[in-house]
Parts: sequence; C-alpha cells; structure tokens
Amino acid sequence: MTSIERVGSREVYRNAWLTVREDDIRRPDGSPGIYAVVDKPTYALVIPRDGDRFTLVEQYRYPLGLRRWEFPQGTAPGMAAMDAEPLAARELREETGLRAATLTLLGRLDVAPGMSSQRGWVFLATGVTQGDHDREHEEQDMHSAWFSRAEVEKMMRDGDITDAQSIAAWALLLLSEHV
Repeated sequence: MTSIERVGSREVYRNAWLTVREDDIRRPDGSPGIYAVVDKPTYALVIPRDGDRFTLVEQYRYPLGLRRWEFPQGTAPGMAAMDAEPLAARELREETGLRAATLTLLGRLDVAPGMSSQRGWVFLATGVTQGDHDREHEEQDMHSAWFSRAEVEKMMRDGDITDAQSIAAWALLLLSEHV
C-alpha cells in the first residue's frame, strides 16, 4: 500500500513546548496537498495506586478555560528526549511528591495522530510513598488528591475527568487487570 510522501517541510512556529510545521505532501494518487503537524516530545502518564486509591492532579487548563482532573503526566523540560521510566518517575515526583517502588508499563498512547506526532507511555505506580512535590512554575495552581476506584470512575462518567489520555490510560489499567 502506498502512503503519503512528504516532499517539503517548513517550520511555522516554535516555543519551549512544541513546534508546528507545514508539510507539502504527495498523496498515493500523486495529487499534491498540505499537512499541518504539531510536534511535541514523548510524554509519560502515571496512574499512582495505593490499594483501591488513586491519585489525580487538578489544574487550570488554559485552552479550555477550566480546571480539570487528570492523572500526572508530562514531558521533559525543553523538549528533551528522556527514557520512558525515568520520565514517569520524574512526572510523578514533580506533580504529586510521590515516589514509586514499582513502575509497571501498561501501554502506549498516541495523543492526536491526525495532527500531532506526540506519543505517550502509560505506567502504573505502586508501592508509593509521599514526599515533597517539585512542580514547574506553570503548575503552581496544581494540587493532588486521592480517590477511590468508584470515585475515579464516577468522575469519568460525570465529565469531571475529560482528559482523553487519562481515560485511555484507565482503559489500559482495566485491560491489564483482566490478563
């Protein structure tokens, strides 16, 4: 099967978190086109678990204009590449102060493959102990809290958790429990 071929590319925007490029493409039938791509580094998402309790973080999400609950997640500073497990441990510690005795890989997620190159790793953190968080300046309004499994699932059903990566990560957790 023939795929789309990139025949040219130009960066149209860059900041400390992402780049946007516009690619000239050739479709399988030979016709030209343009594709816009948001390039972001790989992220790690962590589901912190202590028995039947799970930690979520809440923060203001500027593009939505809303405070949202989600699992701790993020990328390395300055768009640096980082191995998945150390990145997961870093994000967990940074956003919640938690340290995990065990990080178990649950799977991989693509954020928005129709427009972004960003991919993410999902981990389950167990054997967690509390320490001090080390939040980035942009995360100064963030806080974390423990919730029961029933509360997490109710929050997803009621629209209190709408972060697609968090909901997909929860699905990976549920699938891992049925293996």
